[in-house]
Amino acid sequence: MLGDTTSGGAASGDTPHTGGDGDRRGRRALILVENLSVPFDRRVWQECTTLRDAGWTVDVICPRGTKRDTEAEIEIDGVRIHRYPLRAATGGPAGYLREYGAALWHTARLARRVGPVHVVHACNPPDLLFLPALWLKRRGARFVFDQHDLIPELYLSRFGRGKDLLYRGVCALERMTYRAADIVLATNESYKAVAVHRGGRRPEDVFVVRSAPATDRFQPVPPEPELKRGKPHLLCYLGVMGPQDGVDYALRALAKLRDELGRTDWHAVFVGSGDAFEAMVELSRSLGLSDQVQFTGRVPDADLVRYLSTADVCLSPDPRNPLNDVSTMNKVLEYMAMGRPIVSFDLREARVSAGEAAVYAPANDEGAFAALVAQLLDDPERRARMGKIGEERINGQLAWRNSQASLLAAYAAACRTAIDAGRRQRR
Repeated sequence: MLGDTTSGGAASGDTPHTGGDGDRRGRRALILVENLSVPFDRRVWQECTTLRDAGWTVDVICPRGTKRDTEAEIEIDGVRIHRYPLRAATGGPAGYLREYGAALWHTARLARRVGPVHVVHACNPPDLLFLPALWLKRRGARFVFDQHDLIPELYLSRFGRGKDLLYRGVCALERMTYRAADIVLATNESYKAVAVHRGGRRPEDVFVVRSAPATDRFQPVPPEPELKRGKPHLLCYLGVMGPQDGVDYALRALAKLRDELGRTDWHAVFVGSGDAFEAMVELSRSLGLSDQVQFTGRVPDADLVRYLSTADVCLSPDPRNPLNDVSTMNKVLEYMAMGRPIVSFDLREARVSAGEAAVYAPANDEGAFAALVAQLLDDPERRARMGKIGEERINGQLAWRNSQASLLAAYAAACRTAIDAGRRQRR
């Protein structure tokens, strides 16, 4: 993957009734996800619970997880989740064709089981879920496109093939998705600008719903010095390990921290997994970092909080590329929620998110990245100030409550388009 029972409703084929903005009783939303299971996908789960609390009946269609989210069908906290088996792509474009073909078939099958809905809410990647969304639109649903990734930029950044035939194909799919959607959700202002300028959407039809960490999940606990493996300092990376995520940049920067700056007073832990996990373990070994760098894979939340509570500096090594420069990194927000200072490359949206909670190395400069890590290790007072700034931003302007308001406004706008369309048909 790129970067989880039928209930009552209108009779099959009927258009669901959509009331005014204040009448949410009986409204039903169907959320489609392909690249992660739910509730493991934290953003989608926050959207589900926000809609539920606002009076919506919420169903989700997503793939099953491998170690969690494995039930085919389950209701969690009032949200009904329908999951299908899916094998992640391997072997290049043919593998993605098999994965996406299977996902679309299962999504269409389960959508028929769910029945009519008022809003179908499709989360990319991939930009193919507009196909089942269009089928539901023809039955009266409004289509909300939740753009988690810019797929053309992801293609350029991940595969390095340039603007070839496949690139033109993903651009065409993005255009069709924008065209089909009634409302677009963007994760930040950079994505909104793309929806307006490249997607041709009206600014008033694009709502910024920023991702935000669930603060109840990120509650600091007392530091555990034993996690530092006998060293004075702990460095921490949290997140996906894919080809575009920069773990290789972080490892080379740590080798420079040791070899060029003479610093061996640290232990580093890399929490997470992904397509590049094994390659990153091998790179660490080849750089002679095995004694100082620990790869945990995915860990339970309790262990994640232990590592972050003990960390002195957190790493956000995403290199500048067409995707990363305009994307909001969840790990940055999670570091901030835990009050940790951050070293990042100088990316546009990294600065928007972290502000002075991070220090910024020139893009893709591993030596400068290492030097900033060393500076922060030597300045505990600065680390404390940066951590406080991050916590204040997460609990203030970047808090999920602000995104909740934008999400509900987007749904209200989608429902208004249904009312307007009904009035035009009656004239």
